[in-house]
Amino acid sequence: MTTDHPRIDAGTAPAIDTDSEVLIVGAGPAGLMLANLLGMYGRRVTVLEAMDRLIDYPRGVGLDDESFRTIQTVGLVDAIRPHTTPQHIMRLVNGAGKVILVNNPQTDEFGWHRKHGFIQPEADKALYEGLARFDHVRVLFGHRVEDVRETADGVTATALVARPGGGVEERLFRAQYLVGCEGGKSPTRKRLGVTFEGESPSTRWLVVDVNNDPLGTPNVFLGADPKRPYVSIGLPHAVRRWEFMLHDDETEEQVTDPEYVNALLRDHVPDPTKLDFIRRRVFTHHARVAGNFRTGRQLIAGDAAHLMPVWMGQGWNSGMRDATNLGWKLAAVLSGQAGDALLDTFTSERKEHAQAMVDLSLTFGNFIKITHPVLAAGRDAAASLLNLFPSVKSYFSDMKFKPMPRYTRGVLADPNSQASGRATARLTSKLIPVLSANTKVSPVGVQFPQPRVNSRHGENVLLDDVVGNWWSVVVWGNNPKDVLPAESLEKLAGLGARLVCILPETQRGWAEQNMGDDVLVLGDHTGRMKKWFDDRPTPMVFLRPDRFVAGACLTQNGPATLDAILRSMAFTGRGAAPGRVAVPHDARSLLG
Repeated sequence: MTTDHPRIDAGTAPAIDTDSEVLIVGAGPAGLMLANLLGMYGRRVTVLEAMDRLIDYPRGVGLDDESFRTIQTVGLVDAIRPHTTPQHIMRLVNGAGKVILVNNPQTDEFGWHRKHGFIQPEADKALYEGLARFDHVRVLFGHRVEDVRETADGVTATALVARPGGGVEERLFRAQYLVGCEGGKSPTRKRLGVTFEGESPSTRWLVVDVNNDPLGTPNVFLGADPKRPYVSIGLPHAVRRWEFMLHDDETEEQVTDPEYVNALLRDHVPDPTKLDFIRRRVFTHHARVAGNFRTGRQLIAGDAAHLMPVWMGQGWNSGMRDATNLGWKLAAVLSGQAGDALLDTFTSERKEHAQAMVDLSLTFGNFIKITHPVLAAGRDAAASLLNLFPSVKSYFSDMKFKPMPRYTRGVLADPNSQASGRATARLTSKLIPVLSANTKVSPVGVQFPQPRVNSRHGENVLLDDVVGNWWSVVVWGNNPKDVLPAESLEKLAGLGARLVCILPETQRGWAEQNMGDDVLVLGDHTGRMKKWFDDRPTPMVFLRPDRFVAGACLTQNGPATLDAILRSMAFTGRGAAPGRVAVPHDARSLLG
């Protein structure tokens, strides 16, 4: 990885750098994670960043379990975990300081706590430093992309670079694809002419970050105070954040004045003048989603594709979801294993959920920032009443209101008809195993759980660390080679899919002796996998590299389901599988 700025003599045409398969514009979290994923898959990547260094002040404060699963995939758990507070509890309090709602989810179905507080600059730095593991990935700071020219077989980006002696020079970079991750004002999105629909609510907020947390409480308080709604957040490394809603007549110059800030903080700390301030900044929430995430050989991800109001802490996490979805698809296309049409599924899979998170964040924000005293009193009374009902209380406490990603169009096979490229959310078969199942909700299009399992490679290990970072076929109790025909097994070999059998720990030794070395046998010593398969009439699961279920079926429907999945991803049958690249990490002992 290098940050040097090569000089091109004036009067000569810039040489074209052709060392990359993918150009990523922007060294923010989405771009850095995408570079890590592509580096893990052995792809050649250049990240072009206009600034001369990473941003070093706090921004995002919430990291969820889906993001941690991706961090685990790229082997950076040990680097990022020290900068997090697991199980970050949120309490909604009214104007009198009374708690009216608590959000404290206890679930860990994806292998990690549902919510973490975190220090974004430290996490971003870990993502950046993680790229040093890959000789074929580089980050070039001080490279501002000014123009992109696209042809049938690639893109050429023109970047302006400051000369050491003054002035600027041009550098040209050629690659097969370009991904714009430059934030909400994304020049890539604007050059493509993609719409960015939504709203920017007129409400402004003052954010205040301080060192040496004067309160010391490790969690989050959302102050639904009609006089001035506020947020108080305890973060790792003794950082405290406050956010205060501003009134229309308050100017930015006024509210960032130290004396004015101190006055806002007097209800929160005994002596605001003794605080160690990191920054004071006014911001406006934005709620926008791009009309399309891909045009030709150029794509957008992260804030360039969607802007989230801060209420649900989903801005950073939505960028991680984009990178997780796009990384394996670019790798499959670049390896020749899949056709270019696979990249169209990036929009069809990610756009709908991004919009759902924007809408939820807006709704939650409107609930908190009520300033009319009568309406605020009604809200508080309704919240107190709803807390009397355990099911409603659990709905908020366990964060069940947060829509989990469910893909209905994309790299999928319908669980009922085995149709390609789409999946209904319910199982409708009239077969007795389906009619008698505990749930009719289909697992296709959602993330597969990540329990701990035992195998010959180690005990009490997180599932993803055993099955690896590419495709897998997971079968409960059966040998995949016995329930799939030779033709399907040949296709799976071409896909690079791992054959996996999960069964009770009591049977693992027998299965390891009888199924052969080409089947990964996993012992379900916790019983969590047994319950998952017991609830669903889908003993065969086709698991994508991003841990989403592409297909799930009875074993006799396995061949048709596999064929539908391969069609949906424009599988070519050519090219080597890009997965199974070893990435040094040690996540196996965590969360135990």
